[in-house]
This record gives sequence, C-alpha cells and structure tokens, in this order.
Amino acid sequence: MKKKLESKLIVLDGPDGCGKSSQRDLLAQFLTDNKVKLSCFRDPGSTATGEKIRDILLHSDHHISDRAELLLYMASRAQLWDECIAPALKKKHCVLLDRWVSSTCAYQGYAGGVGIKKVIDIAEHSLERVWPDLTIILDVDLKTAKKRMNRSLDRMEKKAQAYHKKVRAGFLKLAEMRKDIVVVDASRDIQTVHQQVVKVISSNLKFKI
Repeated sequence: MKKKLESKLIVLDGPDGCGKSSQRDLLAQFLTDNKVKLSCFRDPGSTATGEKIRDILLHSDHHISDRAELLLYMASRAQLWDECIAPALKKKHCVLLDRWVSSTCAYQGYAGGVGIKKVIDIAEHSLERVWPDLTIILDVDLKTAKKRMNRSLDRMEKKAQAYHKKVRAGFLKLAEMRKDIVVVDASRDIQTVHQQVVKVISSNLKFKI
C-alpha cells in the first residue's frame, strides 16, 4: 500500500452534506495507520491566498456570478498546487484533497450553466494538473444532505434547492464522462461508507488491503 500510494493524488468530492469532512478524516487516519506518507489539503484554502479566496467565496454577502466563482476557485487551486500539492507529491506523499476541479464542473459548470466542457477548458489553461489519479464522489440525496447540515450555512450552501439538485446531477454526469471518477453511495452509515471508499481506492490503485 505504501508503495502504490506514493505521489498519488486522491480527491473526495460531492454535494454539500455528503460527509466529505468525516470521510476525509477517517481515510487520513486509515492511511496514516498503514504508514502511508500523507498530506491533506482543502480546496479552496490551505494557503494564505487560498484562505482569503475561500472567505470571499463562502462568506461574502455580495453577489458573485458563476463565472467569477469559477475563476476564483481556479486561482486558489493554482496557488495550492504551487505551494502545497506539487512539493508534497515530489516528496512521494499521497495527497488527499477535499474537492478539486470536479466541484467546479458540478457547481458552476452544470448547476450554474457555464458548462462542464468550458470549466474543463479553463482548468486546462489555468492549472498544472486538472485530473487526480482518483476522484471519489460521495453521492447523497438532498433530503439526507439537508439533515446532516445542522449548522449555519455558508453562501454556497444557502443557494436554492433546485440549484443543489442540479449540483448532484452534475457530479453524476461527470462520473459518466471519466473512468477515474467513482461514485460511492454516501447515504449509508459513516463506517460503511468509509469501508467502501477504502475498497474503491484499493481496487483503482491496485493494492491489497
């Protein structure tokens, strides 16, 4: 496992309320327990520039268009790559990311109407690397997601239910387009989902648990 995961980039993604944070923490602990050298980052964020962009995107009271959101996310990723991801991969760490380009494809691309293909084109012109070795989409229905978000909501989470319905559809559409994107049913209990996440990584990156 240690050898197979060297310099691998793995993304956990999905709609708001899918349980990314919980699954990220469980996966990070599992990999650490198995002596995998690991670096974890969040998108947007994890750099001084990225955290400022995150604050604008998630906590601003101002209206931000879908195209402006798209470009802000890409700017944060470009900085995150240079400062954090590239150095970690060079050290042969497995890099675990909370969101990446897949999110922008689903949110601004599909739900926002910019278009998935246009998001990918902009990403290809903006980023050193667009696609991770593996992206796991944690899929959950809106009713379950809403129950899980028993806290104050950020600007993106406050968008209309119709928007979030399209976001989910966007993630599923993207998964149909790429073999390196796998969908996991995240509506089940946290440990069952974690076991499925580990199984998907093992299967796709060719190592035994």
